[in-house]
Amino acid sequence: MSDAPGPELWVVRHGETEWSRDGKHTSTTDLPLTDVGEEAATSLAPRLADVEFDLVLTSPRRRARRTAELAGFADAQVDDDLVEWAYGDYEGITTAEIRETAPGWTVWTHPSPGGESAGDVSARQDRVVKRVRDHRRTLVFGHGHSLRVLTARWLEQPADEGRFFRLDTSTVSVLGFERETPVLLRWNS
Repeated sequence: MSDAPGPELWVVRHGETEWSRDGKHTSTTDLPLTDVGEEAATSLAPRLADVEFDLVLTSPRRRARRTAELAGFADAQVDDDLVEWAYGDYEGITTAEIRETAPGWTVWTHPSPGGESAGDVSARQDRVVKRVRDHRRTLVFGHGHSLRVLTARWLEQPADEGRFFRLDTSTVSVLGFERETPVLLRWNS
């Protein structure tokens, strides 16, 4: 992809944590990776080793920093804009539990009391897009919902379009360009 017509953004979601495994919303709670998460993060290293990045960023949360370290990027720069969507009162609980009191709730369509709005997350991810578009190839380590918003914003779509981009733990995705149009090059790989 060295002859790509525009910058590339490589996106890695952190490895499995106890809460990501159990479907609990995790933003500010700073959980470690599970043993499975550590193994999966380590398996990313050979997939990324031969790719040349001129910027590597990570969320400050230890699950993202540890994934970066195990993938061979211990020197990744911390970028606070890569933190996960703040779920507020919904931190640590599942969608099913939230829906007991807020029927039909999704992070994409409903507020998270005490947390961030889609607009807040979108503003953060717009800053990341602006920053990385000044580089040839950037690698970021982050979190499920915020990386899905980042993807929507890369594609010049509203934040809620992130709902269409399932993103599993310890996966690699690549965003880039086809001529002057931002596109998905690879997803959830």
